[in-house]
Amino acid sequence: MTFGGFGFIIHTSQQWRCRLESFDLRRHYIYTPEMLMCTPEADQIISEWGVFSMVNVPEMFGSLVFNDETMKKYLPKGTYKALKKTIEDGKPLDIAIANIVAHAMKEWAIENGATHYTHWFQPMTGITAEKHDSFISPTAGGGVIMEFSGKELIKGEPDASSFPSGGIRATFEARGYTAWDPTSYAFIKDGSLCIPTAFCSYTGEALDKKTPLLRSMECINTQALRVLRAFGDNETTHVSTTVGPEQEYFLVDKKVFDKRKDLIYCGRTLFGARPPKGQELDDHYFGSIKPRVSAFMKDLDEALWKYGILAKTKHNEVAPAQHELAPIFDTTNIATDHNQLTMEIMKKVAEKHGLVCLLHEKPFAGVNGSGKHNNWSMSTNTGKNLLEPTKHPRQNIQFLTFLAAVIRAVDENQDLLRISVASAGNDHRLGANEAPPAIISMYLGDDLTEVLHSVLSGEDYTADGRPIMETTAEVLPNFTKDTSDRNRTSPFAFTGNKFEFRMVGSSENIACANFMINTMVADVLQDFADQLEKAEDVNSAAEALIKKTVEEHKRIIFNGNNYSEEWVKEAEKRGLLNLRSLPEALPLYTTEKNIRLFTKHNVLTEVELRSRCDVLLEKYSKIINIEALTALDMAKKDIVPAVTSYIKELAQTVSLIKSVDPELVPAAQTELLKKLNNLLNCFVKKIDALDKAVVGAKEIENVADNAMYFKESVLSAMQELRAVADEMEANMSSKAWPYPSYGAMLFSV
Repeated sequence: MTFGGFGFIIHTSQQWRCRLESFDLRRHYIYTPEMLMCTPEADQIISEWGVFSMVNVPEMFGSLVFNDETMKKYLPKGTYKALKKTIEDGKPLDIAIANIVAHAMKEWAIENGATHYTHWFQPMTGITAEKHDSFISPTAGGGVIMEFSGKELIKGEPDASSFPSGGIRATFEARGYTAWDPTSYAFIKDGSLCIPTAFCSYTGEALDKKTPLLRSMECINTQALRVLRAFGDNETTHVSTTVGPEQEYFLVDKKVFDKRKDLIYCGRTLFGARPPKGQELDDHYFGSIKPRVSAFMKDLDEALWKYGILAKTKHNEVAPAQHELAPIFDTTNIATDHNQLTMEIMKKVAEKHGLVCLLHEKPFAGVNGSGKHNNWSMSTNTGKNLLEPTKHPRQNIQFLTFLAAVIRAVDENQDLLRISVASAGNDHRLGANEAPPAIISMYLGDDLTEVLHSVLSGEDYTADGRPIMETTAEVLPNFTKDTSDRNRTSPFAFTGNKFEFRMVGSSENIACANFMINTMVADVLQDFADQLEKAEDVNSAAEALIKKTVEEHKRIIFNGNNYSEEWVKEAEKRGLLNLRSLPEALPLYTTEKNIRLFTKHNVLTEVELRSRCDVLLEKYSKIINIEALTALDMAKKDIVPAVTSYIKELAQTVSLIKSVDPELVPAAQTELLKKLNNLLNCFVKKIDALDKAVVGAKEIENVADNAMYFKESVLSAMQELRAVADEMEANMSSKAWPYPSYGAMLFSV
C-alpha cells in the first residue's frame, strides 16, 4: 500500500486486524516526512506499520551528472557530435566548441542549484582536491551575471607548490595546471559544478594519479588493437580496460570515535585490548544487516546513484562493524573517479547517521582489515570481453593469447604489482589470514590450468562441459556449476572473465594499480603483436607463442593456499619476490627495467617515476611519525595518569583493608597492585624508547633509509609500547581506562 511517496507494510494476522481497526486510517496517510514527524502516533506507526520511502531509481540515477543524456538535451547536435568524437577518439576539442559546452554545463548546473565550479583532480596525496570559483562576473552598475567560458572549462591554475611532487616543484615554484578530462562526466557536488581534470606542473610533469592512468589506457588500446588486427578483427576500433572495485569499510559510532585520538589522527587504533568476542564465529559475514547500518546503506546507495555510480551489492563483511559495497564494471578511468567519489560520499553519509566510516586498511588489530578488490578486464567497443574463455577455451586462440600476455606481464613485473599497493596501512594487512600475502602469484582455476597443460604437453583437451550440481533435495533445483572454484587467498585470481587483484588497500586510489597493470600488459602485447604481424599463419604462430610464454612463466601460477607456510617456501624456490613492506618494495620502483617500461610507453617520464617513488617513501615515513607522536601523546597524557590513579586507588584499598583488620591479607588486590605497577614501570621505559626512536629518525636524510628506519625502529617501538598498554587495559576497570574499548567500538552500532 503506498500513499504520497510513502509505503506501509500491512500485517494481515487476526491480531493486527484488531489493531488496525482501532486506527482512523484517514489520519495516518503520510505524505511527507514533516507530516510524519507531526503525527502524534508517528513512533507507533513506524514501529508497527514499517513506513518506508518509495524511490524511483531510474529517474534518480545520474541526476547530478552532465552525462550523455543531459548533453543531448543541452547541446546543439553538432556540438554534441564533436564532443563525443573527442571522448571516443581522443580528438582535440576546438575552443569554439568548448565555449558552447561550457555554457551548457553552466546552465544545467545553475538549474540544479550550483553557484560555483571547480576543477576536481587527484594529486599524489591519494585523495581529491578542489578550488571553487563562482560563476558570477561583474556588470556595469554593480550587478553580476553568471558566466563560464570554454577557457575556464579546459584549463585551471591551482597552486602546485603545496602538493606532493617528489622534488619536481620547489615551494617558490607555485604554478600548476589542471586540464579537463572530457572522458569523465562533470557532476554537481555541494553546490559546485565539478569538472574531472588532470593535474600537471608548470614544466609539464604529471603531479596526479589520473594522467598516467589515461596514458596507460591509450597505450593498452594501441597494442591490443594490433593483436586483434593480426587475428583478422577489423571491426573493433577501441579496447578499454574495465574495473569493478569492491570497497570494504568499517562503521563506528561517532560518539565512540570522538573519544579515540588514534582514530581521529591516524584512522586506526594504536592501543586496544582484544574483546571477548571478535570474528571467531563467522556470524557477521553476510549476516542480517542492523537497522542503523541498513539506513546508512540505503542513503549511500541513493547518493551514489545520483552521481551515476553503479552501486550494486552491499553486505556485512567478516569482521564486526565491517561492510562492503561493490559496483558494476566501468571503464577504468570512470571507475577510478567513481571510487574516489564513493569514499568521500561514504564519509559524508555516515556523519548524517551519527557514524564514522573508517577506510584505513587495518583500523583494528585482531580482526580482518579492509581491502579493495580490483576486478580488471579488457573489453572492445563492439561489446566483447577479451578475457572471456567462451565454451571452448582450448580452441579460442585469441583468448589464450591475451591470457598468456597477462601471465607473462604479472611474472615479469611482480615488483610493480607489489609497489602498486604498498602503503603504511596496507603493510598491516597483507600477509595476514585476511588478505593475500605479499608474494605475487596468479590463480587460474582447474579448468584453465588443464587448458594450459594441454598447450604445453600437446595432449588433447577434452572438457566434460560444465557439470550439474545436484542438490539432492527434490524441492531444490539442480543448477550448472562453474568450471572452477574460487581462491580467496590469491593476489591475482582469474574469476570467470576477469582478474581480481585482491591486494589493493581500502583507502588507496585504484589508479596506481591499474596504470601499472595496463602498462605491463601493453608491453607484452606489443611484443606479441610484433611477432604475430610477421607470421604467415597467425594461429600457428600464436599457439607457439602461448606455449613458449606459459613454459617460461608458469612459476607465477599457483592454485593452492597462499596463506600456508609451505607456499612461502615454495615461492622462494620458484624465485618469486616476497616484499613484506613498503620500504622493502619501493627501491625497486626505479630499477632500469621499470624506467624503461614506463618511458618506452610514455606513461611516466624518468623524472615523474623517481618523484613518485620519493613521494611514497616520504608519505610512509610521515604516517608512521604521526602515529608515533599520537601514541606518545596518548601514553603520556592519558594512559599513564589513568593507570597511576587506578594504582593509587588499589593501594588505598589495600591500606583500608589492613586498617580494618591487620590480620587480613588482601592478596588479590596486592598482586594486582604489583602487576600493574610493574607494567606501568615497563610502559614508561617503552615511552622513553619510542621517544628516542622518533628523534633518531630526524638524523637520516635519505628518503629510502628514513622509511626503512621508521619500519624497523619506530614501528617496532610502537608495537612494544602497545603490547604493554593492552596488558594494562586488560587488568583494569573499564571505567578507569581513558578510551572506549574494542568491544565498544566494534559492537556499538
